[in-house]
Amino acid sequence: MNQFLKTRIRHLERGSGPLIAAAIHNGHTIRDELLKKMSISEMDRLREEDPYTEEWTHIANTRVVGLKSRFEVDLNRPREKAVYITPEDAWNLKIWESTPTDSEIAISLSEYDDFYTEMYKLFSDFKHQFGHFVVFDFHSYNHMRNGQDHQAADPKLNPEINIGTGTMDRDFWAPVVDRFINTFRDYKYYDRTLDIRENIRFRGGNFPSWTHKNFPRSACAIAIEVKKFFMNEWTGEPDQEQIDMIKSALKATIPEVLEGLKKI
Repeated sequence: MNQFLKTRIRHLERGSGPLIAAAIHNGHTIRDELLKKMSISEMDRLREEDPYTEEWTHIANTRVVGLKSRFEVDLNRPREKAVYITPEDAWNLKIWESTPTDSEIAISLSEYDDFYTEMYKLFSDFKHQFGHFVVFDFHSYNHMRNGQDHQAADPKLNPEINIGTGTMDRDFWAPVVDRFINTFRDYKYYDRTLDIRENIRFRGGNFPSWTHKNFPRSACAIAIEVKKFFMNEWTGEPDQEQIDMIKSALKATIPEVLEGLKKI
């Protein structure tokens, strides 16, 4: 039976098996006192968030889903950079009409601390129960930054799926990661296969880095960055069929990933 825990910042569903699926940038909400101070529009916020990534977490029995916008607190950055203040912190976007006070920032950072405290408890339980476990860390990224009517970013530098393994001991976790990537690449996506490459745009953020620092021989946290070809990144409109297809492709990797865990 699955167990549920929901706080202001994340939803945690605890189930069976050594796989955790996380979508920590899925959230869009911002607490009222901060929202009143913002100059950035809701659509500009949404463009830099990771909508629909929560849907992919349903392939696992244990799920972690962010409820708060990364513009309130970014769980995938180091603590000292988790609250965006200047445009340089956030893709040169003007975020604030009035800068948050120290006490308001402290509340956001307390949410950050609560998240990582909860993850430490969860991962410690998984280490004790399974010895080794896998974290699928789902994100998405933009490739139409000049506008929806302009040319997309160079596909040579922007794979459809970027697998980030730069924060782990890649050789140690090769039995898991290689099986994951190879199965994902082999999946028949309509009449083709997906462009899946490793450490091209992203090597993994703070969440997998923290995971591997604290659980280096127990947790294999794979950062999975999906280019927003499954949606219109300027309007937020999803292509539900492609979202479902990506979900099916991810689900197909699980047997091989679990087999790889046995080789560690």
